[in-house]
Amino acid sequence: MRVRSKFCCQECGHQSTRWLGRCPGCGAWNSFVEEFGGRQGAPGPGPAGGDVPRPVTEVPVSEEERFPTGFGEVDRVLGGGVVPGSLVLVGGDPGIGKSTLMLQVACRLSLDMRVLYVSGEESPRQVRLRAGRLGTLSSGLFLVSETDIDVVERHLRELAPPVAIIDSIQTMYKADVASAPGSVGQVRECAAQLMRLAKTTGMSVFLVGHVTKEGVLAGPRVLEHMVDAVLYLEGDRHHFFRILRGVKNRFGSTNEIGIFEMQGTGLVEVANPSALFLVCHSREDVPGSAVVASLEGTRPLLVEIQALVSPAGYGIPRRMTTGVDYNRVAMIAAVLEKRLGLNLSGYDIYVNAVGGVKLDEPAADLAIACALASSFRDVPVDSGMALAGEVGLTGELRPVTGVEKRVREAFKLGFSRFLLSGVSISPAMEEPGLVAADTLAEALELALKI
Repeated sequence: MRVRSKFCCQECGHQSTRWLGRCPGCGAWNSFVEEFGGRQGAPGPGPAGGDVPRPVTEVPVSEEERFPTGFGEVDRVLGGGVVPGSLVLVGGDPGIGKSTLMLQVACRLSLDMRVLYVSGEESPRQVRLRAGRLGTLSSGLFLVSETDIDVVERHLRELAPPVAIIDSIQTMYKADVASAPGSVGQVRECAAQLMRLAKTTGMSVFLVGHVTKEGVLAGPRVLEHMVDAVLYLEGDRHHFFRILRGVKNRFGSTNEIGIFEMQGTGLVEVANPSALFLVCHSREDVPGSAVVASLEGTRPLLVEIQALVSPAGYGIPRRMTTGVDYNRVAMIAAVLEKRLGLNLSGYDIYVNAVGGVKLDEPAADLAIACALASSFRDVPVDSGMALAGEVGLTGELRPVTGVEKRVREAFKLGFSRFLLSGVSISPAMEEPGLVAADTLAEALELALKI
């Protein structure tokens, strides 16, 4: 029988019958690799027992059962706990702490149930040493070092643990697929086999995935569509905290985050993240600094925004941002120049969200604008004031969501005033420290100590 081959892009999974220099799907160069024996017609996951079509009104409904992981931050991101039969993908940069977090979660779960930890990168002895260093030794935690997905499936069916952890999916391979481990075909087939196992047995499977230099999960993008939840462990090696962010979750919200602190004993949950991000915030009046009350899912976070505006030493001024959207900062600078008359065109602009946190919500606009104006005028922002508001192109101050949570968090941490759009203040809110403004010009007059 003739063996057919196909060419797959190793970046996005685009398939072609011939080799192409540039992928038409993602634009990557020299990313096509020939693969043999890919099972395009492989059956998808089917429910246990071979279900038959029936009206949706006749499908039995039961309360969704979840079990906690032992980490409140992980349960928050998952939507309240682990759903039996779910397939969860945990991604992150190399060395960020994915294996450490998964080993700690496995140990907490193994106190009440059996957990199988499959390592394709380390030997059981190495995992045992790391578990001892982290203080996560438990008799209910089983270890095995294996990369053949068929052997892994046999271990899972024999042991039948309620939870299994595969570290990592890029190291797994299937003998039927004639390509190297970590390639598009191997990752797709191994993930599909684990998904069928999870859906038919009710076993919860965690997959650890690496992130490429472009910031996406290694392997095909279809991997994110196959799993039930995708969690990213973010952070900087030079900072001591890590953020677990949910970017996809079929069983909960995708806006929740969990915050951990990297210590010698592993990852420790942070009970008060706002205090962590403001640990070095000076209560003295320093130009170029403002505090934004951000909202990540249902959790309010107070983050310090720092800006530096200095005369450009060369013909073209520089614009650099860290932790905030570059295009958003450019827009706010244009509004300040057009609507308020601040001549920023000949100045270098640097904006930083302190602590390495990433802010992508429009509520940070007001804090960025105040920090830029404060640094340009060399006038400090009121150190006892927190801010939240979206800036429009006409210079108006627009409302934000979750005002009560933002205000409550700011006052709890010792801030005496809170500046926001007047539309955001409802009649039921009777806080003496609330300060309202309708335009960006009014907000700057109230925030800057002129």
